[in-house]
Amino acid sequence: MADMSDFISLNGPDNVGKTTQLRRLAERWEGFQALGAVHEHDPEPWERAATGDYASWWFEKSTTVELATMLVRGHAKRAAAREPDRTGLLDRGLPMLIAVASATSVVKDGLSAREALWTVREIAAAIPAPPETSVLLMPSLNAERSYAITSTRERRPWTGIYPTYQKVLHEILLRQSDEGAYDLVVDCEHHGRADVHRQIIEGLTLPLSADDIGEDDDR
Repeated sequence: MADMSDFISLNGPDNVGKTTQLRRLAERWEGFQALGAVHEHDPEPWERAATGDYASWWFEKSTTVELATMLVRGHAKRAAAREPDRTGLLDRGLPMLIAVASATSVVKDGLSAREALWTVREIAAAIPAPPETSVLLMPSLNAERSYAITSTRERRPWTGIYPTYQKVLHEILLRQSDEGAYDLVVDCEHHGRADVHRQIIEGLTLPLSADDIGEDDDR
């Protein structure tokens, strides 16, 4: 694994299996370092934002510049926590953070997806970020189907503006995919966790283990 990237990010909407796949990657090689999410590395602004009604701050009070800057700065601080000679595993990398801020801008500011992506990318470009190998996990390559799958996996119904935000997020992720923003895109529909993991391993050109080859697919 001498040619391994400094960072590998797993990206995708809620309930697609990012946490499970990140855990499985971390378990397969000691050279991987799980770095988690951006708010864990820059907690102060996120704790301040969470005071009171967090959803209200996110979708009403924050500006696109403020939200995008917080996300990308947290990403930069997270990258700085990588230990030498290890590969950092990221829960949502830079392309996904851009998608999140863009989807928020669409539902909050009334921008089109194209306008929102352009705006957020301009904001993100002002903050240096290291290169990463980005993997996108999608429940389906159809936006409506993708949203339907993830929403049915939620233990309680999404309310308020959140369903609209999620629908836009799925559309933006697929738009990014079409634009080549991700190094690897995995269509998870009709594939169990074991098969999705094999696709990630093969797409990253990591060696398969005997467990990978012999593991039963679980849906």
